[in-house]
Amino acid sequence: MRILLIGATGMVGSRVAAEARGRGHEVTGVTRSGAEGTAKAEAGDAAAVAALAKGHDAVVLAIAPPRDGSEAEGPLLAAGRGVLAGLRAAGVRRLVVVGGAGSLEAAPGVRLVDTPGFPDAYKAEALAHGALLDVIRAEAGDLDWTYISPAALIEPGERTGTFRLGGDQLLSDADGNSAISAEDYAIALVDELEKSEAVGRRITVAY
Repeated sequence: MRILLIGATGMVGSRVAAEARGRGHEVTGVTRSGAEGTAKAEAGDAAAVAALAKGHDAVVLAIAPPRDGSEAEGPLLAAGRGVLAGLRAAGVRRLVVVGGAGSLEAAPGVRLVDTPGFPDAYKAEALAHGALLDVIRAEAGDLDWTYISPAALIEPGERTGTFRLGGDQLLSDADGNSAISAEDYAIALVDELEKSEAVGRRITVAY
């Protein structure tokens, strides 16, 4: 499989690249800077995305909104819509999005981002990711998309290959912890690329 990976050098993107290449897939990495041998492009530039995506089997969007205190939602939605337009122009239908956990239901009808104690430092980013999910659900019906939310905590760790998959509800363990390593998240993402079992919906992965 030929995969275009937008955001290839981030914590999650770099692990997705390693996992996919380890399984024999061809990965074209894209970053804003063109660093580390990646192609240089802005995700919001539909023409640039289309030119890079042409000839690929799938696109993975693995970017985060700005974390410098500036407005988060606008740039992420512009990037998302640029990618959607770029896929259409390139004739590529498969899109997998590295999403956020904040929009998962922590209780019936209550998103994690809206629960008491959700860290203020991550609220803008969580809301932006949730807004991107809304845009994809509303505007990407002509594409084969999957949005993958991590657990509440995702960080570098072990590649165990043992985890659970869910839907729109936050997954926690018996002690109430919701976590996943970036390495195991990458396994779940590449599994979905290979199997396409969750097309047109959001899934989540956690221990």
